[in-house]
Amino acid sequence: MITDFEILETIQMFQEQHLDVRTITMGINLMDCATSSAEETCKRIYDKITRQAERLVSVGEDISREYRVPIIHKRISVTPISIVAASSGTKDYTCFARAMDAAAKACGVNFIGGFSALVQKGYTDSDRYLIESIPESLATTDFVCSSLNLATSRSGINMDAVRDMGRIIKQTAELTKDRDAIGCAKLVVFANAPEDNPFMAGAFLGPGEPECVINVGISGPGVIKSALETVRGEDLGVVAETIKKSAFKITRVGELVAREASSRLGVPFGIIDLSLAPTPVVGDSIARILEEFGLESCGAWGTTAALAMLNDAVKKGGTMASSFVGGLSGAFIPVSEDEGMIAAATKGALTLEKLEAMTCVCSVGLDMIAIPGDTPATTISGIIADEMAIGTFNNKTTAVRIIPMPGKGVGDFVEYGGLLGSAPIMSVNPASCADFINRGGRIPAPIHSMRN
Repeated sequence: MITDFEILETIQMFQEQHLDVRTITMGINLMDCATSSAEETCKRIYDKITRQAERLVSVGEDISREYRVPIIHKRISVTPISIVAASSGTKDYTCFARAMDAAAKACGVNFIGGFSALVQKGYTDSDRYLIESIPESLATTDFVCSSLNLATSRSGINMDAVRDMGRIIKQTAELTKDRDAIGCAKLVVFANAPEDNPFMAGAFLGPGEPECVINVGISGPGVIKSALETVRGEDLGVVAETIKKSAFKITRVGELVAREASSRLGVPFGIIDLSLAPTPVVGDSIARILEEFGLESCGAWGTTAALAMLNDAVKKGGTMASSFVGGLSGAFIPVSEDEGMIAAATKGALTLEKLEAMTCVCSVGLDMIAIPGDTPATTISGIIADEMAIGTFNNKTTAVRIIPMPGKGVGDFVEYGGLLGSAPIMSVNPASCADFINRGGRIPAPIHSMRN
């Protein structure tokens, strides 16, 4: 039975601790939109998205108003476009991105994901066309997000794709340099990408997903931080238990919203993604949670251990609360979107190398990190390769969303505003990895991939 105290506690989470439902994401299968005509395929893409998602925003707003639950974004994810466009007869896939963008605007959503390809074991011709279309597509659309899965623990790492994506990221930055390389903020590469992730820029509807589905991502760093303030001085076992209990409560709120949205839209409920996704708002930071553990600054020795414990306790609390936890579910560490991370990076306590170590135990990877614009494409590919290796050999999801800012260097800032925040440009090890990256080929899957 729910007590009056628990109701008041939940209200306080929303009013004072920045708890929110970060996104309701509708996944839409576009496989039946494929034709031999690019023009006809684009028309079908637009028609199906706008038909399926026409009530998504209004239903989200109704639920938010009725339950007094802040729902920050409403988003759409679709079948990877490299699959849908394969038979279209065109090599320039920007038309499909523009159809997605037009549909997103018609529906009133914040983002649409799925300008994507799954290339962990090699390229199809369609995959190549999509990848080469990414810079122009992200430069000429507003809401489209792009993702590539470059590696899995079962397949190894596609190093040809890793090499190519360093170049594509540089081109995307150059084409959007007048907007602080915003195109790169909408582009992410993965190892072991989940097919049900509701968070951008990595959301797409995987081939094993339903015709249409509702996935909800909920966030609550402020709730965790406030809970930890009540157990200062206690041992780490008490800290872990406190996080677990808070994560349980957060997840229950998310499932309520997800099931209500599913019922009202007549669409199956998929998963709750319990990810502690920060914002630039003070009090809504993963870094400040880690500092509440007893660290002088995020990035100090002990940060990786603290993050590992945080991530584990969040997952344990979430899975107690719901049988349908999926997506990424854990703690995100995007630099530009986290007030505490920004502060730690600015004063030099948090380096790119330390962030890489932290990705071994968090839910995503090197996320929303700005680097000097003159960083070579092969160095960016090297950063991606290292992150793909962490994911592949540790059997976890990892990702890279990195922003080489043309004309700017270490000490400068990239400014986006909103949830994307701002980022200090971080230094990058100048030693070259070009010969390694240019070998290409495929890094074989680790030995544990042979388990059946």
